[in-house]
Amino acid sequence: MKKVMLSVAVIAMVLFVSCKSESNKESGKVKTETLEKKDVSNVSFGVRGNCGMCKKTIEKSLNGVSGVSSANWNVKSKIIDVSYDKSKIDENRIHSAIAASGYDTEKVMGNIDAYNNLPGCCKYDHAMLINESGKTEIEDHSNHTH
Repeated sequence: MKKVMLSVAVIAMVLFVSCKSESNKESGKVKTETLEKKDVSNVSFGVRGNCGMCKKTIEKSLNGVSGVSSANWNVKSKIIDVSYDKSKIDENRIHSAIAASGYDTEKVMGNIDAYNNLPGCCKYDHAMLINESGKTEIEDHSNHTH
């Protein structure tokens, strides 16, 4: 009899916690959607890179960044499209997060140590054009060794 009562108590507790968790998820979801509609911004800019592995690394560099809701880097055009919550992050921090993974953006030079640890196929040419206008807005890297 004790085992039956203990089993019933455990099941009841699991159901209670599960229901409470679901209600918290629902209330959080509504709040998030409201914020995103209010403060969402989109930005597109050039990022140097070569291949599908670069794409994964560049996009992953923004995955865990608070305020970034999506990032999509185009291998051919070298342009990344980022949607973000401007109340949580600004464009300069987005550039810095990508640069920390070893990739140059239009505004920030990639971290040299991270660049050196990239796979061989991801070691991009620092003189490549990285935006639609065909101009590079980042400083000249000819004096940097990678």
